[in-house]
Parts: sequence; structure tokens; C-alpha cells
Amino acid sequence: MKKTFIFILFIYTAISFATGQNTFIDRLSKASIELTNQNVGYDSGYFIIPYPNGDVPADKGVCTDVVIRAYRKTGIDLQKEVHEDMKNNFDLYPKNWGLSRPDKNIDHRRVPNLMVFFARYGKVKAITTKPEDYVSGDIVCWNLGGGTTHIGIVVNLKSKDGNRNMIVHNIGGGQVLEDCLFDYKIIGHYSYEK
Repeated sequence: MKKTFIFILFIYTAISFATGQNTFIDRLSKASIELTNQNVGYDSGYFIIPYPNGDVPADKGVCTDVVIRAYRKTGIDLQKEVHEDMKNNFDLYPKNWGLSRPDKNIDHRRVPNLMVFFARYGKVKAITTKPEDYVSGDIVCWNLGGGTTHIGIVVNLKSKDGNRNMIVHNIGGGQVLEDCLFDYKIIGHYSYEK
């Protein structure tokens, strides 16, 4: 697994260097792929974390932590960004958890909150069944059924058949790179760059 990751990262870096690409999207894609090299178990527990730039223990996480950690590697702290917006616009965010005020420890770790934030400050993109509409750096949200939502980052590596961009996410097996774009019902499609 490590040899495969190192090879993928080498190819990615070589392509970026050769084409002169080092855009925000390239950095986000690379940061996302790098996360798959970490051993992270799925843990949706509540953690009290520092603010700003707080994170749950490095060996724990959920799908939102993949997004948070990838963005943090590019210099964007979604914990702070989401918390600040929720402090000023709490009424615009879902009330699924019965809270009466923002909680800087958990709000950014909830998919519905990230969906609101990305819709407010990013670009809302069309939800389609066309693979070419989902490009590197996009954020995709899914409904897994039973009220469970999920989120992942589209990266610039292609599926084995070359038809779809791969996804970095954590759906229970750690931070992984998978060809799963259309495996679940897509409910959100965004891009966000500060």
C-alpha cells in the first residue's frame, strides 16, 4: 500500500511539475491524496479540541475530517471559517442536533453544516450523472440513507477505466482513495477556495 501511494504521489508531482501546475486545486488534490497514507480509524465521537486550527486525534476521524485536514494543508482552517459564520448566522444552519448556539468543537465536523457553508461561500455546482462534471478539487456530498450524509473530495487521479476522477473520503475504512463517485445518491456538489 505504501509503495503504491508513493508511486501515485511521485506521478502526481511529476505531472504537476512538468505542466507547471501548482494551483490551489492542485495543492488540495495533493493534500487529499497524502491523507490516504495516514492510519486513521473511523471515530465519530465528540472531542474537545483547540481553537482555531483544532483537530481530533490524528488516528481518528470521519468523512468531514478528511475535508478539514485537506483544506488545512492548503492554509484554510474550516473549523474557524465555519464557526465564525455560524456565530454570525446561526439561523441559516441546520438545527438537527438541538443546539441553541455554535460549538467550535463539532460544528465543522457535520456534513449538513459544511454544505451550508460551501453553498454560502463557495460555488454550488450542478448535480449530474456525467463524470466529466466532477473535477479535481470538487467537494461531493451524498445521502447514504436513513438520514446519514457523507462527504469527500474529488482528486485528479482517474478510475481504472479512466472515466471518473477518484474520491478521497472516510466512510468507515479510514482515509482512502476510491472510485465511488456514483456509488451513493449525490446531494451536494461544490468548489471552495478562499
